[in-house]
Amino acid sequence: MNKNDLDPSWVESQLRDAQWQTSSSGGTTCVQIAFLDDGIVALRDSKNIGTVPPHLFTDAEYDAFIGGILRGELRRG
Repeated sequence: MNKNDLDPSWVESQLRDAQWQTSSSGGTTCVQIAFLDDGIVALRDSKNIGTVPPHLFTDAEYDAFIGGILRGELRRG
């Protein structure tokens, strides 16, 4: 599925019913993730719920993002 072709009402419904998972780091500011239908992954900042829309990834994009983190490719520097 191409995330750019998603119906906005579908996205709204998916986000409204999403089961958000929060990092277990115990901090007060966390990244939250929800696995939506049709291979879409939503990522949001717990400080900005409702004011900043979540980032949407396809499963392949999300896997590449996480892979980059694990390989250390996303460090400042």
